[in-house]
Amino acid sequence: VQLQASGGGLVQAGGSLSLSCLASGSIFSINGMGWYRQAPGKQRDLVATITRSGDTIYEDSVKERFTISRDNAKKTVYLQLNSLKLENTAVYYCNADVRTSFYSTVSKYWGQGTLVTVFS
Repeated sequence: VQLQASGGGLVQAGGSLSLSCLASGSIFSINGMGWYRQAPGKQRDLVATITRSGDTIYEDSVKERFTISRDNAKKTVYLQLNSLKLENTAVYYCNADVRTSFYSTVSKYWGQGTLVTVFS
């Protein structure tokens, strides 16, 4: 199973970016999907998660500015980042809780990360 994140880049404060993360490989089903971020010198923290049915959870500081969504048919999770702030600069990682077969347990897989840099 591989997760490929894309969409990061340079953006001015107040601007927007769209991230996407495609899951591929031996996938029977995907449960929760999510985005985390790791700023320089800090630990990796939750940004947002979404269940298969679309229920979402957001970290408090990104509510009303970031939106997580997913396309189950495309095995893709998205993160729309609006009204970006300098402190949102980080490497953003996607993850997915995947079953590789009917008989397998759920395992968490991570993407490689995509860098978002917000400048003033």
